[in-house]
Amino acid sequence: MHKLRIIFMGTPDFAVPSLSLLLEKNYNVVAVITTPDKPQGRGQKINFSPIKKKALAHRLPILQPIDLEDPSFIQSLRDYKADLYIVVAFRILPKVVWSMPPKGTFNLHASLLPQYRGAAPIHWAIINGEKKTGLTTFFLDDRVDTGKILLQEEISIPEHIVCGDLYNIMCIQGANLVLKTTTLIQKNKYNAYIQPDLYPLKKAPKIYRKNCIINWYNSADSVYNFIRGLSPHPGAYTILKKKEVKILEAEKVDSTMVKKIKPGAVHTDYKNYIYVGTNTFPIAIIKLQMPGKKIISVKNFLLGNKLI
Repeated sequence: MHKLRIIFMGTPDFAVPSLSLLLEKNYNVVAVITTPDKPQGRGQKINFSPIKKKALAHRLPILQPIDLEDPSFIQSLRDYKADLYIVVAFRILPKVVWSMPPKGTFNLHASLLPQYRGAAPIHWAIINGEKKTGLTTFFLDDRVDTGKILLQEEISIPEHIVCGDLYNIMCIQGANLVLKTTTLIQKNKYNAYIQPDLYPLKKAPKIYRKNCIINWYNSADSVYNFIRGLSPHPGAYTILKKKEVKILEAEKVDSTMVKKIKPGAVHTDYKNYIYVGTNTFPIAIIKLQMPGKKIISVKNFLLGNKLI
């Protein structure tokens, strides 16, 4: 087992491969920090975070603080005498926490910093039509996503990929970058450098439901990327017969094959396709989801719905 004492901080699925790989390579993870348990669903059943489930499976000590500056939590961290903190998809840490370990605290971010600082870098890279993105490990400092860079890895964004699929690719590659970074820190062979001063900087703020409605007056490329960037979660949506309908998969339609459709107007044969007009050429809806229902193909939707 490696001598370096590590505390790992994370919550969602994105963080699990990183913790798993560190444990597989016998790194000495002495504790795991994750968010408090929350009731979910209609039955309000308590559901553990993916990271807590992984930590329980390996019988690791788990801390779930509500307040990251609570004196009892801070003392618990000190008691572990960790050399290094690793953060993957967790909360913003106060200085009293990230400055504690002698080897520092590093974070895995799903973009090529300084571009796409913020909570939703994968979503925004696709929404903005980027052809590439990447992963960055960096030391935490006083501001969000601004610390010195340790390692970066570029990742291409295929034209038709949706956010969920890119997320899955990046969490696996991110785990490898976390492992490489940890190894360099343990050997004291890293070269951290200040983030370059780029202009313009593209941001990646948290995405709220109110921001997920499709604007059909945008270009077809913009609408297509918007749908991809929000699929499957939280899902881009439009309004049909006063109901919010999520569009999870779409295609751009050859403008020579279909007559011009006004932005937001719907064209269908009631059997096989639904086209919606944009500011340029139409978008074909492939998969959608009615409120409270499962995701279905447009053909199955047209079999049982009279919304069009």
